[in-house]
Amino acid sequence: MAVAPESRVLSYSVYKWSSYSSTYLPENILVDKPSDQSSRWSSESNYPPQYLILKLERPAIVLSITYGKYEKTHVCNLKKFKVFGGMSEENMTELLSSGLKNDFNKETFTLKHKIDEQMFPCRYIKIVPLMSWGPSFNFSIWYIELHGIEDPDVVQPCLNWYSKYREQEAIRLCLKHFRQHNYTEAFESLQKKTRIALEHPMLTHLHERLVLRGDFDACEELIDKAVRDGLFNQYISQQEYKPRWSQIIPKCTKGDGDDSRPGMRGGHQMVIDVQTETVYLFGGWDGTQDLADFWAYSVQENQWACISRDTEKENGPSARSCHKMCIDSQRRQIYTLGRYLDSSVRNSKSLKSDFYRYDIDANTWTLLSEDTSADGGPKLVFDHQMCMDSEKHMIYTFGGRILTCNGSVDDGRSSEPQFSGLYAYHCQTGTWSLLRDDSCNAGPEDVQSRIGHCMLFHTRNRCLYVFGGQRSKTYLNDFFSYDVDGDHVEIISDGTKKDSGMVPMTGFTQRATIDPELNEIHVLSGLSKDKDKREENVRNSFWIYDIARNNWSCVYKNDQAVKENPSKTLQEEEPCPRFAHQLVYDELHKVHYLFGGNPGKSSSPKMRLDDFWSLKLCRPSKEYLLRHCKYLIRKYRFEEKAQTEPLSALKYLQNDLSLTVDHSDPDETKEFQLLPSALFKSSSDFIPLGFSDVDQTYAQRTQLFDTLVNFFPDNMTPPKEWEGHRKQPTGASPGTGAGRSLPFYRRK
Repeated sequence: MAVAPESRVLSYSVYKWSSYSSTYLPENILVDKPSDQSSRWSSESNYPPQYLILKLERPAIVLSITYGKYEKTHVCNLKKFKVFGGMSEENMTELLSSGLKNDFNKETFTLKHKIDEQMFPCRYIKIVPLMSWGPSFNFSIWYIELHGIEDPDVVQPCLNWYSKYREQEAIRLCLKHFRQHNYTEAFESLQKKTRIALEHPMLTHLHERLVLRGDFDACEELIDKAVRDGLFNQYISQQEYKPRWSQIIPKCTKGDGDDSRPGMRGGHQMVIDVQTETVYLFGGWDGTQDLADFWAYSVQENQWACISRDTEKENGPSARSCHKMCIDSQRRQIYTLGRYLDSSVRNSKSLKSDFYRYDIDANTWTLLSEDTSADGGPKLVFDHQMCMDSEKHMIYTFGGRILTCNGSVDDGRSSEPQFSGLYAYHCQTGTWSLLRDDSCNAGPEDVQSRIGHCMLFHTRNRCLYVFGGQRSKTYLNDFFSYDVDGDHVEIISDGTKKDSGMVPMTGFTQRATIDPELNEIHVLSGLSKDKDKREENVRNSFWIYDIARNNWSCVYKNDQAVKENPSKTLQEEEPCPRFAHQLVYDELHKVHYLFGGNPGKSSSPKMRLDDFWSLKLCRPSKEYLLRHCKYLIRKYRFEEKAQTEPLSALKYLQNDLSLTVDHSDPDETKEFQLLPSALFKSSSDFIPLGFSDVDQTYAQRTQLFDTLVNFFPDNMTPPKEWEGHRKQPTGASPGTGAGRSLPFYRRK
């Protein structure tokens, strides 16, 4: 078995600093001197362009970059920067875009170093400062360390591959240019000589039918086949979600009135059985007391059913809030653990942590443990998290504040709060095991317990994902995963390397769900971290984390616009901002369900909500894209007909083109209504000066072809043109699809 070479510190020299700045060069650039304020590179100003180029002694695979800092916070530290790399300083690609925390700790960042899973080498590394922590201060870099592989046995094959890759991409760009401008002889000669394919044969066939022959019916058939074969799926996955909230008004049972559905509450718990599309709700706080009612909502019947008015009377858990539940859909069982107790009613007996299981089919509760702490599990906790692993029949619980008899947790005068660690419950054996104790250390395998966080179990990669929460008065914004089979913690983000606004806001009672199939985590924010201004800061936003791409995106924000615009009936369109709500997700049908919560109104501190909502995250469907592609094809076909056969074009407009128009879209409808004006233009109006009608037709058909190609997978398409001078940066992956959006998919 071949052993991968280890990463080591690479040797380099300062090749060039931007000519627009002066610099002080340390005597030895590989010596970190955090106590020496003069040991740094420093620009004269903060005006662009500012950059530092490091030249390696030899080509290497650059894996990461480490920034050292001054021993104190400093206004010249880089708040934002970019790193580029390549084999020449004129041709580089972006390897990293990030920023430094304004402290004295070293920070290491992974650099992009692969194209299509193949490592590529660099000789030059370019660091571009974009913003310092002091807005009007110059940029300073205190210390730089590059880590990578410079073993010739590893680098040389990569260099050989990279040279061939660049040559091939250059030829493909030339082929694309020749074909776009109808340089047929040059195109055919180069392709025959090199035998390099410009694109997938299907797209070559599409180009022949559309651009060369003008066979529009055949084009529609090819697009229809591509959609049916799933070739547009990658494009769809790259589009932004459009949130669609719908308030659920359940059916009422005759005579029951308000008793036919759950009442107002916060701090309750919900789970969903995705197989039967049933939402289960238990407990909560209605503003004056804890509740013990248990409900089931049938999505198909759109109706709530009360399973129990008081579970304690049916050998189930007592009234409670801030507890947690999880469901085993395979065995149709629900588990519940934990609760909050006011300090006035706490005693040694009440602080026992009971643990219950509910059997859905038998409609019976079973007390699994009177006190989980005595059985090796967690003590009585609240605002913890609990996840079910149905495959291994295991439950994981993490965090939560441990309740004690020593004073109130709310008065701020109690002893130092205690938090629960990470536990696993073996359902078959009925035993607990402690996987990680609460730790304040920053070791690679340590976890810091908290309350009000998110924890989710990914059934495919078998990892727990933990995000956010609160520890005492500190709000946490870190993000880590725990491999349940490998017993390994991986820090995804320590909460400091991302720009504010690019990750969910720190806060309390965030709610999260996971979709293992889409490999996504969804987070609905709750109460903001400024508790003193609770009413003004209850703002909900919905975020999506793409696990594979390690990327957050915000798809929805609600900042109580109803206050600013009283005429808008916000409640009819989307739920008002809240916290202490509950959110569950049906991963099979791709629907979220939201119930209740606390609106945070200081004028009505006991007020709770009982509204019920569904949320669908919509992207353009295959049917939508097929219709729109046909619209684009027929629209061009009409315009081409209008030049020579106006009467035939008018009939085509009325009978064929109109069928592909989305008449509910005002923009598309307006565009359609303006199309008849093409019938009144002379043929010379369509042809620019210096163009023949053949040239113009070829150019317009090519433009339509390029538009249709954008919907196909990157590995099928010709190379993309690059921004700036349309020059391909070194090491950039062909057809990354970056920036490919759907301009006609509008938010309504």
